[in-house]
Amino acid sequence: MTSEFTERDIHLALDGELPAERLRDFDAWLGANPDMKTKAARFDADRQRLQTALGAVAYEPVPAKLTQAILGDGSDLFGMRNWWRGAVAAGLLVAAAAGGYALGIAGGPSRIAGLPDPVAERAVTAHRIYSAEKLHVVEVGADQKDHLVGWLSKRVGTALTAPDLAPEGFSLVGGRLLPSGEKVAAQFMYQDYSGNRISLYVTQSAGTNETGFRLFENADARAFYWLDGGFGYAIAGAVPEATMEAVARAAYRQLLPSAAKG
Repeated sequence: MTSEFTERDIHLALDGELPAERLRDFDAWLGANPDMKTKAARFDADRQRLQTALGAVAYEPVPAKLTQAILGDGSDLFGMRNWWRGAVAAGLLVAAAAGGYALGIAGGPSRIAGLPDPVAERAVTAHRIYSAEKLHVVEVGADQKDHLVGWLSKRVGTALTAPDLAPEGFSLVGGRLLPSGEKVAAQFMYQDYSGNRISLYVTQSAGTNETGFRLFENADARAFYWLDGGFGYAIAGAVPEATMEAVARAAYRQLLPSAAKG
Protein backbone atom coordinates (compact mmCIF):
# COMPACT_ATOMS: atom_id res chain seq x y z
CA MET A 1 0.00 0.00 0.00
CA THR A 2 1.33 3.44 -0.98
CA SER A 3 2.28 5.72 1.91
CA GLU A 4 0.38 8.95 2.36
CA PHE A 5 2.25 12.18 1.71
CA THR A 6 1.43 15.87 2.13
CA GLU A 7 2.37 19.18 0.54
CA ARG A 8 5.30 19.33 2.93
CA ASP A 9 6.72 16.23 1.27
CA ILE A 10 6.38 17.89 -2.13
CA HIS A 11 8.56 20.75 -0.92
CA LEU A 12 11.05 18.29 0.56
CA ALA A 13 11.23 16.51 -2.79
CA LEU A 14 11.75 19.78 -4.66
CA ASP A 15 14.56 20.65 -2.24
CA GLY A 16 16.17 17.23 -2.64
CA GLU A 17 15.58 16.52 1.05
CA LEU A 18 13.07 13.68 0.87
CA PRO A 19 14.80 10.51 2.16
CA ALA A 20 15.92 8.27 -0.69
CA GLU A 21 14.04 5.28 0.70
CA ARG A 22 10.75 7.20 0.36
CA LEU A 23 11.20 8.37 -3.24
CA ARG A 24 9.62 5.31 -4.84
CA ASP A 25 6.50 5.61 -2.67
CA PHE A 26 6.42 9.36 -3.31
CA ASP A 27 6.51 8.83 -7.08
CA ALA A 28 3.67 6.31 -6.79
CA TRP A 29 1.67 8.71 -4.64
CA LEU A 30 2.06 11.52 -7.19
CA GLY A 31 1.00 9.17 -9.96
CA ALA A 32 -2.14 8.22 -8.04
CA ASN A 33 -3.01 11.82 -7.14
CA PRO A 34 -3.17 13.98 -10.29
CA ASP A 35 -4.22 17.06 -8.30
CA MET A 36 -1.13 16.84 -6.11
CA LYS A 37 1.08 16.19 -9.13
CA THR A 38 -0.32 19.35 -10.75
CA LYS A 39 0.25 21.27 -7.53
CA ALA A 40 3.83 20.00 -7.34
CA ALA A 41 4.46 21.14 -10.91
CA ARG A 42 3.06 24.57 -10.02
CA PHE A 43 5.32 24.80 -6.96
CA ASP A 44 8.31 23.95 -9.13
CA ALA A 45 7.34 26.57 -11.73
CA ASP A 46 6.94 29.18 -8.98
CA ARG A 47 10.43 28.40 -7.73
CA GLN A 48 11.82 28.78 -11.21
CA ARG A 49 10.16 32.18 -11.63
CA LEU A 50 11.43 33.30 -8.23
CA GLN A 51 14.95 32.22 -9.07
CA THR A 52 14.82 34.05 -12.40
CA ALA A 53 13.44 37.22 -10.85
CA LEU A 54 15.64 37.37 -7.75
CA GLY A 55 18.69 35.30 -8.56
CA ALA A 56 20.94 38.22 -9.49
CA VAL A 57 19.62 40.56 -6.80
CA ALA A 58 20.19 38.01 -4.06
CA TYR A 59 23.96 38.24 -4.53
CA GLU A 60 24.09 42.03 -4.25
CA PRO A 61 25.25 43.48 -0.91
CA VAL A 62 22.48 44.84 1.30
CA PRO A 63 22.60 48.67 1.13
CA ALA A 64 24.05 50.22 4.28
CA LYS A 65 21.00 52.44 4.77
CA LEU A 66 18.69 49.43 4.68
CA THR A 67 20.90 47.55 7.13
CA GLN A 68 20.84 50.54 9.47
CA ALA A 69 17.07 50.83 9.13
CA ILE A 70 16.63 47.18 10.07
CA LEU A 71 19.23 46.88 12.80
CA GLY A 72 19.40 50.42 14.15
CA ASP A 73 22.11 50.99 16.73
CA GLY A 74 21.39 47.76 18.57
CA SER A 75 19.43 49.42 21.38
CA ASP A 76 15.69 49.56 22.09
CA LEU A 77 15.37 45.84 21.39
CA PHE A 78 11.82 45.83 22.66
CA GLY A 79 10.77 49.17 21.18
CA MET A 80 7.69 49.89 19.13
CA ARG A 81 9.55 49.53 15.84
CA ASN A 82 10.76 45.99 16.45
CA TRP A 83 7.74 44.46 14.73
CA TRP A 84 8.57 46.45 11.58
CA ARG A 85 12.22 45.44 11.74
CA GLY A 86 11.20 41.83 12.06
CA ALA A 87 8.92 42.09 9.05
CA VAL A 88 11.64 43.61 6.87
CA ALA A 89 14.17 41.05 8.10
CA ALA A 90 11.74 38.28 7.18
CA GLY A 91 11.50 39.76 3.70
CA LEU A 92 15.28 39.68 3.40
CA LEU A 93 15.27 36.05 4.48
CA VAL A 94 12.86 35.25 1.65
CA ALA A 95 15.21 36.95 -0.83
CA ALA A 96 18.16 35.11 0.67
CA ALA A 97 16.30 31.82 0.32
CA ALA A 98 15.69 32.59 -3.34
CA GLY A 99 19.39 33.30 -3.75
CA GLY A 100 20.24 30.01 -2.08
CA TYR A 101 18.02 28.18 -4.53
CA ALA A 102 19.76 29.93 -7.42
CA LEU A 103 23.11 28.91 -5.98
CA GLY A 104 21.89 25.35 -5.76
CA ILE A 105 21.00 25.35 -9.45
CA ALA A 106 24.35 26.84 -10.43
CA GLY A 107 26.43 24.82 -7.99
CA GLY A 108 24.94 21.36 -8.33
CA PRO A 109 22.06 19.32 -9.68
CA SER A 110 18.57 19.70 -8.25
CA ARG A 111 16.72 16.45 -7.57
CA ILE A 112 13.08 16.75 -8.61
CA ALA A 113 11.45 13.51 -7.57
CA GLY A 114 8.47 12.49 -9.68
CA LEU A 115 8.54 15.64 -11.82
CA PRO A 116 11.05 15.11 -14.61
CA ASP A 117 10.81 16.88 -17.93
CA PRO A 118 9.87 14.37 -20.67
CA VAL A 119 13.37 14.73 -22.12
CA ALA A 120 14.81 13.01 -19.03
CA GLU A 121 12.47 10.03 -19.16
CA ARG A 122 12.89 9.60 -22.90
CA ALA A 123 16.66 9.87 -22.66
CA VAL A 124 16.79 7.14 -20.02
CA THR A 125 14.42 4.88 -21.97
CA ALA A 126 16.40 5.30 -25.19
CA HIS A 127 19.66 4.68 -23.37
CA ARG A 128 18.37 1.45 -21.84
CA ILE A 129 17.27 0.17 -25.24
CA TYR A 130 20.33 1.00 -27.32
CA SER A 131 23.18 0.78 -24.81
CA ALA A 132 22.38 -2.93 -24.45
CA GLU A 133 22.85 -3.58 -28.19
CA LYS A 134 25.92 -5.51 -29.28
CA LEU A 135 25.92 -5.05 -33.05
CA HIS A 136 23.47 -2.21 -33.68
CA VAL A 137 24.30 0.33 -31.00
CA VAL A 138 24.25 3.22 -33.50
CA GLU A 139 23.04 4.00 -37.00
CA VAL A 140 26.12 6.01 -37.98
CA GLY A 141 29.52 5.25 -36.48
CA ALA A 142 32.13 7.62 -35.09
CA ASP A 143 34.21 7.09 -38.25
CA GLN A 144 31.58 9.26 -40.02
CA LYS A 145 31.37 11.86 -37.27
CA ASP A 146 31.03 14.90 -39.54
CA HIS A 147 28.21 13.29 -41.50
CA LEU A 148 26.54 12.17 -38.26
CA VAL A 149 26.62 15.62 -36.67
CA GLY A 150 25.41 17.36 -39.83
CA TRP A 151 22.57 14.89 -40.36
CA LEU A 152 21.32 15.03 -36.77
CA SER A 153 21.66 18.82 -36.61
CA LYS A 154 19.46 19.19 -39.68
CA ARG A 155 16.83 16.76 -38.43
CA VAL A 156 16.65 18.07 -34.85
CA GLY A 157 16.73 21.72 -35.91
CA THR A 158 19.80 23.13 -34.17
CA ALA A 159 23.56 23.12 -34.72
CA LEU A 160 24.79 20.16 -32.69
CA THR A 161 28.20 19.06 -31.54
CA ALA A 162 29.36 15.59 -30.58
CA PRO A 163 31.19 16.62 -27.40
CA ASP A 164 34.75 15.44 -26.84
CA LEU A 165 34.44 13.44 -23.62
CA ALA A 166 37.89 11.82 -23.76
CA PRO A 167 39.08 13.76 -20.67
CA GLU A 168 36.18 12.14 -18.80
CA GLY A 169 37.18 8.70 -20.12
CA PHE A 170 34.55 8.24 -22.84
CA SER A 171 34.94 7.98 -26.61
CA LEU A 172 32.26 8.43 -29.25
CA VAL A 173 30.72 5.24 -30.63
CA GLY A 174 28.30 6.99 -32.99
CA GLY A 175 24.70 8.12 -32.99
CA ARG A 176 21.18 7.69 -34.26
CA LEU A 177 17.91 9.53 -34.90
CA LEU A 178 15.02 8.70 -32.57
CA PRO A 179 11.34 9.64 -32.24
CA SER A 180 10.54 11.97 -29.34
CA GLY A 181 6.80 12.47 -28.96
CA GLU A 182 5.73 14.16 -32.18
CA LYS A 183 9.28 15.36 -32.87
CA VAL A 184 12.68 13.72 -33.27
CA ALA A 185 15.73 13.41 -31.06
CA ALA A 186 19.44 12.92 -31.57
CA GLN A 187 21.31 10.33 -29.54
CA PHE A 188 25.10 10.23 -29.36
CA MET A 189 26.49 7.09 -27.72
CA TYR A 190 29.79 7.00 -25.82
CA GLN A 191 31.76 4.18 -24.20
CA ASP A 192 34.65 3.97 -21.72
CA TYR A 193 37.51 1.47 -21.69
CA SER A 194 35.50 -0.89 -19.45
CA GLY A 195 32.55 -0.96 -21.82
CA ASN A 196 30.31 1.32 -19.76
CA ARG A 197 28.10 3.44 -21.97
CA ILE A 198 26.52 6.85 -21.62
CA SER A 199 24.48 8.78 -24.16
CA LEU A 200 23.71 12.38 -25.02
CA TYR A 201 20.07 12.95 -25.97
CA VAL A 202 18.90 16.20 -27.60
CA THR A 203 15.39 17.17 -28.69
CA GLN A 204 13.15 20.21 -28.98
CA SER A 205 11.55 21.17 -25.68
CA ALA A 206 7.84 21.93 -25.40
CA GLY A 207 8.45 24.93 -23.14
CA THR A 208 10.74 27.94 -23.24
CA ASN A 209 12.00 27.70 -19.67
CA GLU A 210 15.72 27.38 -19.05
CA THR A 211 17.04 25.35 -16.14
CA GLY A 212 20.24 24.43 -14.44
CA PHE A 213 21.27 20.81 -14.12
CA ARG A 214 18.65 18.46 -12.79
CA LEU A 215 18.98 14.84 -11.85
CA PHE A 216 16.37 12.23 -12.76
CA GLU A 217 16.80 8.70 -11.43
CA ASN A 218 14.81 5.65 -12.47
CA ALA A 219 15.78 2.21 -11.15
CA ASP A 220 19.27 1.42 -12.42
CA ALA A 221 19.68 4.45 -14.70
CA ARG A 222 19.79 8.21 -14.30
CA ALA A 223 19.98 11.35 -16.40
CA PHE A 224 21.45 14.78 -15.84
CA TYR A 225 19.38 17.14 -17.95
CA TRP A 226 18.85 20.81 -18.67
CA LEU A 227 16.66 23.00 -20.89
CA ASP A 228 18.15 25.81 -22.94
CA GLY A 229 17.03 27.82 -25.96
CA GLY A 230 13.96 25.72 -26.69
CA PHE A 231 15.85 22.42 -26.55
CA GLY A 232 16.25 19.72 -23.95
CA TYR A 233 19.60 18.05 -23.34
CA ALA A 234 20.25 14.94 -21.24
CA ILE A 235 23.20 12.75 -20.37
CA ALA A 236 21.87 9.28 -19.55
CA GLY A 237 23.58 6.20 -18.18
CA ALA A 238 24.10 3.84 -15.29
CA VAL A 239 27.57 4.96 -14.21
CA PRO A 240 28.25 6.63 -10.83
CA GLU A 241 26.55 9.96 -10.23
CA ALA A 242 29.84 11.87 -9.90
CA THR A 243 30.99 10.56 -13.29
CA MET A 244 27.67 11.47 -14.87
CA GLU A 245 27.80 15.00 -13.50
CA ALA A 246 31.36 15.53 -14.77
CA VAL A 247 30.32 14.32 -18.22
CA ALA A 248 27.19 16.51 -18.18
CA ARG A 249 29.21 19.61 -17.32
CA ALA A 250 31.76 18.87 -20.03
CA ALA A 251 29.00 18.33 -22.59
CA TYR A 252 27.20 21.50 -21.49
CA ARG A 253 30.32 23.62 -21.98
CA GLN A 254 30.77 22.30 -25.51
CA LEU A 255 27.10 22.44 -26.49
CA LEU A 256 26.50 25.98 -25.25
CA PRO A 257 27.88 27.73 -28.36
CA SER A 258 25.85 25.38 -30.57
CA ALA A 259 22.69 26.08 -28.59
CA ALA A 260 23.21 29.80 -29.02
CA LYS A 261 23.38 29.43 -32.79
CA GLY A 262 20.25 27.26 -33.06
